[in-house]
Amino acid sequence: MQDQKKTRGIEGVHALLNPKNVAIVGASDRPGNWAANAYRALTRHGFPGQIYPVNPRNETVWDGKKCYPSLSALPETPDHIVVVVPGKAAIETIREAGRVSARSAQILSSGFGEGGDPAGIALGEELARAVAESGVAVAGPNCMGNMSAPGKFMSASDDRITELKAGPVAVFGQSGGVVLAIVRALRGRGLYPSYGLTCGNEVGLNTADYIRYFAQDPGVRVLACYIEAIKDPDDFRDACRAAQKAGKPVVALKIGGSEASRVAALAHTGSLAGSLACFDAVAGPLGVIRVDTLDEMVETVEYLAHATPPKGTRVGAMTFSGGLKGLILEAAERNQIELPELLPETLEKLSSVLGVGTSLGNPIDAGFAALSSADAYFKCIEILQTDPNIDVLLLQEELPQLARANNKVENLKTVDKMVAGGTAKPIAVLSMVSYMYSDFSREFRAALPHLPMLHEVDKAMKAVRAAGIYGQQIARQADATGRITRQPAAATVSGLVAKADRMEDGRRVLNEADSKKLLELYSIHAPKEAVAATADAAAAAADSIGYPVVLKVVSPQIQHKSDVGGVLVGVKDAAGVREGFARIKANLAKAAPSATFEGVIVAQMVSGGVELVLGVQRDPEVGPVVMFGTGGVLLELQKDVAFGPVPLSPQQARDMIARTKASKLLAGYRGAPPCDIESIVNAIVALSELTHDLGDDVESIDINPFVALPKGQSAVALDGLVVLRAKG
Repeated sequence: MQDQKKTRGIEGVHALLNPKNVAIVGASDRPGNWAANAYRALTRHGFPGQIYPVNPRNETVWDGKKCYPSLSALPETPDHIVVVVPGKAAIETIREAGRVSARSAQILSSGFGEGGDPAGIALGEELARAVAESGVAVAGPNCMGNMSAPGKFMSASDDRITELKAGPVAVFGQSGGVVLAIVRALRGRGLYPSYGLTCGNEVGLNTADYIRYFAQDPGVRVLACYIEAIKDPDDFRDACRAAQKAGKPVVALKIGGSEASRVAALAHTGSLAGSLACFDAVAGPLGVIRVDTLDEMVETVEYLAHATPPKGTRVGAMTFSGGLKGLILEAAERNQIELPELLPETLEKLSSVLGVGTSLGNPIDAGFAALSSADAYFKCIEILQTDPNIDVLLLQEELPQLARANNKVENLKTVDKMVAGGTAKPIAVLSMVSYMYSDFSREFRAALPHLPMLHEVDKAMKAVRAAGIYGQQIARQADATGRITRQPAAATVSGLVAKADRMEDGRRVLNEADSKKLLELYSIHAPKEAVAATADAAAAAADSIGYPVVLKVVSPQIQHKSDVGGVLVGVKDAAGVREGFARIKANLAKAAPSATFEGVIVAQMVSGGVELVLGVQRDPEVGPVVMFGTGGVLLELQKDVAFGPVPLSPQQARDMIARTKASKLLAGYRGAPPCDIESIVNAIVALSELTHDLGDDVESIDINPFVALPKGQSAVALDGLVVLRAKG
């Protein structure tokens, strides 16, 4: 069934972008009418099929062109429908499109719940039902038409796009204005997208369908998309895997990083998991490159459309300006890009070529020597290419605006041939500032198909870093698929899940003791502990465990025990345990009178080590993610956390650790002994496996603190909270 759905999606996008004929429903001579705009765009770009205006109120439109009363009245079966009528009329048009066997449709009309009004939402739901029943591949509503250079099809109204020219990029997204802006920007740079597809609200075809289609298109090298929301996390992840398998990077501008977009949860994890962090954790390992701005998208697409992704993010640069050298050094620091030291033998060779007065190092200011001698210029490139500390080489240059002799720029044609023949490292061209292309610039640029022409230092550095991270992901694909190694008895897991207490909002919570039992099944260990319902039972448990002990309240209504005075540490004897039991019970009654007191957990006290946090949070767009970071009472203040996908591999777990400041503490900070990092890696992987096994049941998991002990002593979960999703 899933394979059939994927196939229908691919076929639907193909029909959308390669129609045999077009019917425009809502045809009108009214000034500013979107139907007329779509007609003009189709005719201006030479669409080879018939174009049929449809409107029962008009006999002719657009300089006397015959107008038809309905789709069923057309002289041939309509293939693609452009819908420019509102509300109920649009819904009925889709139903009629299904009855006459149209293959695809695009709804330009809005008013289907974009603003959140109840009437619009109801219309959107009715439209979704009509789309599903019709069998028509539908894009929209609330979009601006499409562009397909291979199909000679342009229904988007944009007079600034003057010709359809195929290139290695597909642009698509949920904002028509953004998509067309990206298309225009790339065209202005001499990089012509084959496709510009506006998705709108996605009641039919969605982002995953477009990714799959472009992933299998042999003419597309890079996918550029604007994403506001992901409706089906599993479908999105599957489509990204298809693009990754095809070697097609997906460059995504994803909005949703504001405080208002964060997910509320019972566990600490929820307050820390912003949607962009979750998106990066899941989509990044699947070959999705997230950018923050449209300018970054243009630069990143420019790089990936012309060059092989570097194997890492270590940058080498050759400039002809001391000022640019300084700008590159500062931009690298701002953007967390490594400019590694060159090997001594590299510097020696460069010095012999460039002579006295050259500013060696990385970046190298090759200055007058390389500017005045093509031989010196190419020798410097060859020397830098052999340095093993460099993953990608940047060369300072701008394209010429006018046709005139320029040996320096002409050298780039030779560099392009070098890259085409197979250089040791990818090469990109870097300008000091962004600049406009002239017609001659674009013509000259076409002669450099293997060289990215990057603009402005910060944007260029971000693009190279993004490409390098993508290159690293390619190298790690074999190890980044996740490994499910622990398979506890399903009945035991289900039995613990069944014990969860139902909250008022429908979610279900395992108490600390049962949460830890579930974690223990996946080898995430806790200290010795026991649950005691009476003071005498608590004292007996403490005698067995050994002093000192920790006492913690057990109540199905209380998740954060310290907030209600429900935790006592360092209890040294049986009398103290009995007194502590009574105190915790009294504290609970005072702080939360309606909460049920079920006793206390008596736990072995663990001293020393580094307090960490492990967690899981279900993001509404990309599904569950795993979290690791600095834990303890300052967790939400420090917010030193990293996120990873579910499931994940040991290497991905190590990468998560490395992205946090906690990694320095674990390595042995200021004389402290190094911690048992492999135990932490195993716990992160195990937590991802537990989450995978719980599937749709899991809402969040919180292990805080998770204490890393010195090497050889493992790591233990001092607290645990498993929150399950509401059912029904």
